[in-house]
Amino acid sequence: MPQQPTPAPDDPNALLGRKPFKRSKSHFADRITADGRYGWPVESGRYRLVVSRACPWASRAVVSRRLLGLEDALSLAIADPIQDDRSWRFTLDPGGRDPVLGIRYLGEAYDAREQDHPGGVSVPAVVDVPSGQLVTNDYQQITLDLATEWTALHRPGAPDLYPEPLRAEIDEVMTGVYRDVNNGVYRAGFAAGQEEYDAACRDVFRRLDLLSERLAERRYLVGDSLTEADIRLFTTLVRFDAAYHGHFKCNRFKLAESPVLWSYARDLYQTPGFGDTVDFHHIKQHYYRVHSGINPTGIVPLGPDLGGWLAPHHREQLGGRPFGDGTPPGPVPPGEEVPASGRPEPWARE
Repeated sequence: MPQQPTPAPDDPNALLGRKPFKRSKSHFADRITADGRYGWPVESGRYRLVVSRACPWASRAVVSRRLLGLEDALSLAIADPIQDDRSWRFTLDPGGRDPVLGIRYLGEAYDAREQDHPGGVSVPAVVDVPSGQLVTNDYQQITLDLATEWTALHRPGAPDLYPEPLRAEIDEVMTGVYRDVNNGVYRAGFAAGQEEYDAACRDVFRRLDLLSERLAERRYLVGDSLTEADIRLFTTLVRFDAAYHGHFKCNRFKLAESPVLWSYARDLYQTPGFGDTVDFHHIKQHYYRVHSGINPTGIVPLGPDLGGWLAPHHREQLGGRPFGDGTPPGPVPPGEEVPASGRPEPWARE
């Protein structure tokens, strides 16, 4: 196992659980649009998407990029799941540098845009390759723009992930999912006191119960095909048993103990574009080793058994068309495959 980086005295990860948790807003909220009205026009090959496979917010962008077939238009950089005091780093690449941007740390692209910027260094981030400057770290908007502004570069048969007739309903569903589930697990996991934790954890499971009711007789959250809402819920559900149940103490039940949500999550995982972007090894290494404030030993648990992700889900009996009038994405591009260490296989019981 790689050596655990030594936390700096002021490492924010070491302070987790010592003060009330509040998610920072994205400081860099520029948008890349078809008409370039923000100064950043959609252009094939110009931008690089920097992600961590451990991060649920970044994983949204990875799934969207796959489903829409933007791999050739928007290149992908994958950061090491283990951060040091300078945050996300490119130690997975030869020489410890991103081969396109030529930098060791994502923070260098942030600094190229603005010195002494607030809010830290986060993923997903879109970097302008010619200038080396960060364009945006607005995780809420990036995927919406990939779906609506990058349409000229979508693959033939790309699904409509944010269809106009359903946007109001999608937005309403995503608001509750974000507040109580996506962000709720963090509010519970990083809570500094019992009351704060209790309230957040109750919100998580109240919303999961409501979502289970919604999905009991419909295959997808909104409409009869995949939308942005499903992507946003999936990236939390796929991490639930591996990280949030134990590490964040969201343990009223496991995802695998919730029949509807477990079947729904498996359905998505087995859909091209979802599970083929998930690296469970990166997820566990990041959460358990980086969040030193709530797991100071850095010990990573052996479980859970991931084999169930490949079990039949039978959700196709509810109907629906995963890609609407479109088609599934093609194979994962060479070099972007999830290593065997991050894919499900039955837990080797010794």
